[in-house]
Amino acid sequence: QVQLVESGGGLVEPGGSLRLSCVASEIRFTLYTMAWYRQPPGKQRELVATMSIDGRTNYVDSVKGRFTISRDNTKNTVYLQMASLKPEDTAVYYCRAESAYYKDYWGKGTLVTVSS
Repeated sequence: QVQLVESGGGLVEPGGSLRLSCVASEIRFTLYTMAWYRQPPGKQRELVATMSIDGRTNYVDSVKGRFTISRDNTKNTVYLQMASLKPEDTAVYYCRAESAYYKDYWGKGTLVTVSS
């Protein structure tokens, strides 16, 4: 059974940093674009960052220069390094495995709260 399990969320003060991890199991990891989405309280889920099979990255404008997506194909893991966090970054962060050829998969999310 395919599973995506996020970790690394928590409470952080404005200006702080966090690193999220997402471990994928029972999936051919190298065949998927990996993405991070987030859903702020009371708002719709939005795309944050993607990393393609060949390493190309894409970010939503609001996180450019602050967040970095990376992947370790030997560990079936995708990361989201977040720096200079702002209160508006508060959200549940979700990992997604995306493919034009195979079924997409979601993790259950990890909560990031940015507050003093």
